[in-house]
Amino acid sequence: MKLLCYFLLCLSTISFSCTISYDLKIKDAQIIDGSGSDPFPGQIGIRDQRIKYVGRRAKGRAKKVISASGRAVAPGFIDLHAHIEPITLYPDAKSHIMQGVTTALGGPDGGSPFPLGRHMDTLEQRGIGINVAYLIGHNTIRNHVMGLVNREPSGEELREMEVLVDNAMREGAFGISTGLKYIPGAFANTDEVIRVSKIAAKYGGIYTSHLREEGLKLLEGVKEAIDIARATGMLVVLTHHKAIGQPMWGASQQTLQLVDRAREEGLDVRMDQYPYTASHTGISIVIPSWALEGGQLKFTERCQDPDLRDSIRAGIIYNLINDRGGNDLRRIQFSKINWKPEFAGKTLHDLVVNEGMDPNIENGADMIIEIQLHRGANCIYHVIDSSDVVRIMRHPMTMIASDGRITQFGDGHPHPRAYGTFPRVLGYYSRELGVLQLTDAVRKMTALPAETLGLTDRGLIKDNFWADLVIFDPQTIKDKATFTEPHQYPEGIEYVILNGQMVVEKGVYKGGMDGKVLRKTK
Repeated sequence: MKLLCYFLLCLSTISFSCTISYDLKIKDAQIIDGSGSDPFPGQIGIRDQRIKYVGRRAKGRAKKVISASGRAVAPGFIDLHAHIEPITLYPDAKSHIMQGVTTALGGPDGGSPFPLGRHMDTLEQRGIGINVAYLIGHNTIRNHVMGLVNREPSGEELREMEVLVDNAMREGAFGISTGLKYIPGAFANTDEVIRVSKIAAKYGGIYTSHLREEGLKLLEGVKEAIDIARATGMLVVLTHHKAIGQPMWGASQQTLQLVDRAREEGLDVRMDQYPYTASHTGISIVIPSWALEGGQLKFTERCQDPDLRDSIRAGIIYNLINDRGGNDLRRIQFSKINWKPEFAGKTLHDLVVNEGMDPNIENGADMIIEIQLHRGANCIYHVIDSSDVVRIMRHPMTMIASDGRITQFGDGHPHPRAYGTFPRVLGYYSRELGVLQLTDAVRKMTALPAETLGLTDRGLIKDNFWADLVIFDPQTIKDKATFTEPHQYPEGIEYVILNGQMVVEKGVYKGGMDGKVLRKTK
C-alpha cells in the first residue's frame, strides 16, 4: 500500500511538472542577477512577460528555448539619463535596444515633454519599443511660466511652477530634473530650485541635475546639489558627472569626497556617468547665459551692438580657454551644424581654416557667434580626462547612463554613446582595463538605477520580476561606434528580451512595440 501511494505521488508530480509551461526558457546560462553577487549557472523560465523561475532546472515545457552556453544573462540595462525626445519619430528606439537597454529615463537636464501626462498617454496609444519613464524638467516648467527671462519669479509665478510640478508628479513623473547650466535654469537661484523640488519630494520623487557648473566652478556646483539634497530630503543624482576642461582635470577626487561626506551625513547622493572623454551639447553652452536671455532674436540684437558683442566674445574666449573649448579649436567637433551641414563630424578648427582665418581662440569665438546667429550647432567637446572617468566609474554609487539620444542609423554625426555606452563599460572598462568587476558593472546598469527610481520589479533576475533580459558574450562584447564613425552597433549582445518578448535574436534586431510607459506611484 505504501509503495502504491508513493508511486501515485510520483506520478502526480511528474504530471504536474509536465503541465507547467513557459513562453521562453533560457538554459545553460551564467546568470548575473544584477545584485553584484557572483554569477551562477542555471535556467530562467519566462511566462506572461514575467520571470517565473530562476534556478538549476526549469521543469516543464517551453514554446521557445534559448541555449546560453558560454554566455552571460543579465537584467536589461536601465539608462538613467537618456534623450528619448525622438521616440515619437523612432518608437522602436533601436539604437538603445541594440546596446541592451530595456528601460530609459527621459526628461533630463531640466527639459521634458509638456504636458507630461498627455505625452505619456500618446506613447501608450501608439506603442513603443522600449520601456520609458520620465522626469519633469524645471527648465521646461520655468520657461512655460516665465519665458527666457533673467529674474526671480514672482510669488504667483513660483506658485504656478509648483502646481505644474505637482500635476506632473500626479501624472506619473519619477521626479524633477534641472539644467542649471542652460537657460532659463541658469537664471534660477537655489531657493527657487528647492521650492519646486520639494513638491516632487512629497511624492517620493528624485532630483537629477546637470550641475550649474562642471568646469572651473565644479565644486560649487556639486555643493549646491548637496545643499538641495539637504533642504529637500530627496535622493539626488549628479547626472553625467565629470570634470570639464584641463584646469579641472583631477577634480573628481574632491567631488567624490564631497559625495562621500554627504552620504556619511545621511544624504542620498548618487551619480551617473557615460564612459567617454567627450561631452555633447549645443554650442550655446560656451556663450554667456546673459547673452541668450530672451531667445534667438534678443541674441541677434545684442550682437548688433558693438560693445555687447565684444562682451559676448570675451565670455566665449574665456570658456574656450578654461571650459569646454579645451584651449584648442580641434577639441570642438560638430555633430550637427545648421549653417554648414557639410561640417558634421569636422571641427571648429576645420571651419575656421575653411573660412580663411587663422585658427586661434579669438577667431574661434567670432565663428561661434556666427554659428549661433545661423541657428546654432550641436558639438562634441573632447575636454574630459580619462583618469577622472575611471575614478568616477569606480565609485560604488556611480551608475552607468548614456546621455545619448535615440538615433536613426546613418542620420547625422552623433556622439558614439548613442550606440555604445553599455557595451563599452562591459568590454573596454571591465574586461580590458579591469576598472570594474563584471558583476559590479552590471549592478551599475541594472539594480542600482532600478533602486534609484524605486522600481521594485525590474533591475534584477528574480522570480516575478518583469522579464527584461540581455544575453551577451563576456569575451567579445564591445562598442564599435567611434567619434569618426559613430553609426555602428556593438558586438557581443546576442539576445535582448523586453517584457518577455524577444526583440533581438542572435544579434539581429527583430523589433516589436512591447515597451511600457512606466509611471511612478507614491
